Amino acid sequence: KQKTAYEMLRSLVGSEMCIRDSKRNNKIVCMATTKMLAHLINQKVLSDFLGLQLLALMLENPTEDSVEIACDFMIECGQVLSELTPAGVNAIFERFKGILHEGEIDRRVQYSIENLFAVRKTKFAEHPGVIPELDLVEEDDVITHNVNLDDEDLDPEDNLNVFKFDPFYEKTEEEWNEIKLEILGEENVIRLKTLHKPEEEMEEEENEEEEERILDLTEEDRKNLRRTLYLVIMNSLDFEECAHKIMKMRIGEGHEDEVSHMLIECCMEERTYLRFYGLLAQRLCMINEVYQQHFFRLFIDEFTIIHRQETNRLRNQSKFFAHLLFTDSIDWKVLQCIRITQDKTTSSSRIFIKILFQELSEHMGLEKLWARLSEPDLQEYFSGVFPKDHPRNTRFAINFFTSIGLGALTEDMRKHLDEISSKLMTEKKVLEEEDSDSSSDDSSENGEGSSSDSVSSKSSREEKQVKSKKPKEKQTSDSEEKITKQLKEVRLQYDDADKNQKKGRSRERERDRDRERE
Repeated sequence: KQKTAYEMLRSLVGSEMCIRDSKRNNKIVCMATTKMLAHLINQKVLSDFLGLQLLALMLENPTEDSVEIACDFMIECGQVLSELTPAGVNAIFERFKGILHEGEIDRRVQYSIENLFAVRKTKFAEHPGVIPELDLVEEDDVITHNVNLDDEDLDPEDNLNVFKFDPFYEKTEEEWNEIKLEILGEENVIRLKTLHKPEEEMEEEENEEEEERILDLTEEDRKNLRRTLYLVIMNSLDFEECAHKIMKMRIGEGHEDEVSHMLIECCMEERTYLRFYGLLAQRLCMINEVYQQHFFRLFIDEFTIIHRQETNRLRNQSKFFAHLLFTDSIDWKVLQCIRITQDKTTSSSRIFIKILFQELSEHMGLEKLWARLSEPDLQEYFSGVFPKDHPRNTRFAINFFTSIGLGALTEDMRKHLDEISSKLMTEKKVLEEEDSDSSSDDSSENGEGSSSDSVSSKSSREEKQVKSKKPKEKQTSDSEEKITKQLKEVRLQYDDADKNQKKGRSRERERDRDRERE
């Protein structure tokens, strides 16, 4: 057990090396990892030297995030470190003081350093290293692991963060319960179970009170919620502050659909598109997956009534959803509701699709956009965007994408059209060859019949052969007529599609002129 625990500690410390790499720098993951390491130092599972190494590493080249993480780490394990290594803690606080006097960091981080000094004055009274409920191991049984950040063989073992199906789930759970009983003891386990009972009773009482509440059918609560949401959005300087206010005030708990709908409405009311709304929606989707489902549903609902929107609202709305798509805040399967055909689209929906794909190509680039649209797992959801069910629809989609400057996305559809035309041409050639062979056989048979008039047996045979070949000639002529009819229908469809496209373009131009005049 000691060996496996030591390997887990080395992998945990290795995950903290993401601070050194700016590409892998993730503040939320770093804060969670450092908090875990701080509690391991408090329980004397890890040595205090590792904590001083981490603090020195984060304050060597101070940034806003690294200083903030260092402050939180010192608050969590400062009491234990000051007891074990007071000289090292004094040196770390001198470094904090130097950063504070330099004044190069943000004001918010300066406040966090001042808060740290205030906590130190109270000798970390509100943040004890080990609370009595968790002081379960005696000092003689404590095993401290000495791990050094300078070791080159630190492996984060990121593959362990991937879910793997356990066929023996019940067996492993029983083994874990045995280990838990061995570590905590039966008394502590029973005490923890009794602590959860009053909480469950309180939850039941709260649920009963909620059931007894009077339903407000006048939607006054909904109006007040929308009013507070609007004020929070308009009074926020940036999207981070707005997301923090929404989460702190708990406005969106149970009302995620109203928050997401309010965001889209505020975005559409602006004169020009503001990235503030896209970034705010992205942050909310990262915090809670419920927002992803609501924005997914709102995309489909808004696209169905897109013909009711004005041009300016259309532009803001399409750029908003494009931001959510290229940041993977919502699933790309939402494009299944789009079908680019002459019958299924209107002028408003074409403007929406045009701005949507232009924004995607601008932020992602054509190569990445084409790679995403050509993923085999998502092809069934893009069948409406790139239709191949009928040549007329395929040709319409090709003309649409080339007109908006994204003709590179239509290579597969062009190949599909070429394959259809080549198949029709080969079938026509095969029929023509069969007709020519049958005519040559008929001429040779007629010559032989005139030279052999004297022989009666030969003439009878030739008559039988001619009678047997007449139905074959009828079959070939019928098949030839069918193919010629198919070719004529395809040509007529192409001509109709061209005429309809010209009429549609002229109508769109007239509508754009009318809108500009208005």
